[in-house]
Amino acid sequence: MSQLVVIGFDSEAKAEEVRERLLNLQKTHIISLIDAVVATKRENGRVKLNQIASPVTSGALAGGFWGLLIGAIFLMPHIGFFVGAAGGGLAGALTDVGVDDGFMRNLGDMLRPGSAALFLLIREMTDDKVLEELKGVGGKVIRTSLDHSKEDQLRQALTNTVAAEADAAAA
Repeated sequence: MSQLVVIGFDSEAKAEEVRERLLNLQKTHIISLIDAVVATKRENGRVKLNQIASPVTSGALAGGFWGLLIGAIFLMPHIGFFVGAAGGGLAGALTDVGVDDGFMRNLGDMLRPGSAALFLLIREMTDDKVLEELKGVGGKVIRTSLDHSKEDQLRQALTNTVAAEADAAAA
């Protein structure tokens, strides 16, 4: 069962940095992400969603390819390409995978201008290694579907900065 985690940051750059760390962990199979989106509240009050991949774009590319191929068979590759791209783009727009865009925009409206939230939809993860990677990055847990003990561990890992280093130096 997938888990939703939303972490707020003071800046878009920090949210992007943490997302990049988690995407690197995904390459080593420590975490498996379904979706990782950074929502940023602009100075004008609008919420911008920085998604990894756009289903509309990928649908249009796939549709264009298949339309071109089928159009070539019937000696009308240009028409096939345009019809396929339009159909693929429409299919991509109607197929939203991951965290619901409306939900992200509603939560993003609660942010201060200039701040950001990282929305993670996690398929599975190795808890201790992910928490170690997130140790001290800052941020505030806004919402999760984790159980209380895991949510508390995440909160502690995010805020665990100087205190842990001072304890280690004293030992």
